[in-house]
Amino acid sequence: MSESTISPHRLAVLISGSGTNLQAILDAIASGSLQAQVAVVLSNKADAGGLERARQAGIPTEVLDHRQFDSREAFDQAMIDALTPYQPETVVLAGFMRILSPVFVRHYTGQLINIHPSLLPKYRGLHTHARALEAGDSEHGCSIHFVTEELDGGPLIAQARLEIVANDNPDSLSNRVQIREHQLYPLVLQWRAEQRLTLDEQGVKLDGEALPEQGYQVP
Repeated sequence: MSESTISPHRLAVLISGSGTNLQAILDAIASGSLQAQVAVVLSNKADAGGLERARQAGIPTEVLDHRQFDSREAFDQAMIDALTPYQPETVVLAGFMRILSPVFVRHYTGQLINIHPSLLPKYRGLHTHARALEAGDSEHGCSIHFVTEELDGGPLIAQARLEIVANDNPDSLSNRVQIREHQLYPLVLQWRAEQRLTLDEQGVKLDGEALPEQGYQVP
């Protein structure tokens, strides 16, 4: 099979908000630095700004309002049902503000990736920038990890760090971390597209070699 006939790696991107990481992924695809295809963008909020980004790029969208379901499990099964026709090879959480149930996580084991705005395992959950400042940390950053049933606790793939400076506040820190996120996510997804990044019983592997516990450290 020639390289030109190989189908690009299929991504499903899940969002709840403005979709800035989605845009970074789309920009990386457009530039050729990410050889992948966003097959679908799914949101739990009909007014999520990222849906318009997807529509402008000609990408199919799906909206499922979690409030219309009796349980987290029922909602997650509905997401699986909605995503399945698009045959995603990697499911990308890009500001998707829902805690996923084991139903979803187990279905996409080894295919489900999240980005989190802290240097995990520090500051799981919300308000990470304020918490880093309150703790007097000298550095902060973002982490990408495979998703498991533990909130923000799956095995780390990669981290990008930055120095906290004297005049930082939560907003300025958030803005600077977001720049690193937009660089890091396309890089990791390209590893997936090249079939270099996997998760098995021994942990995260890049090019067949186990990554350290804190993942690949991006300068």
